[in-house]
Amino acid sequence: MNDRKFLNQTQPQTLVIATLLLYLNAFFAGLLVFQYNFAHEWTVLATAVFMAAGAFGIANEKKWGYGLAVAGAILNLALALLLIDASFLSLIFDVALVLLLLHPMSRDYQRIWFR
Repeated sequence: MNDRKFLNQTQPQTLVIATLLLYLNAFFAGLLVFQYNFAHEWTVLATAVFMAAGAFGIANEKKWGYGLAVAGAILNLALALLLIDASFLSLIFDVALVLLLLHPMSRDYQRIWFR
């Protein structure tokens, strides 16, 4: 039987919501790359890959997944602030994603349970 998961609902609520937001942000970042032609498209594509792979890693309780997810979320927030003219609502979700991943409950859970 296949033990891989795309969402692990036994994790704390902060990680479950962060996983969902990572998948959602990765999807929309991927769409952004294909819709617009701008100079930093490789950075947006790398961010989308980091977030998607990080979400999958978190769902399967892998330490590398948590690291990729944090890196992708911070890079996504930096891109929204520096390069792309993002809306206020988009910035709120980007900040919320970083805060969910860095929340003490999320950090403690991954420190104890992730392999």
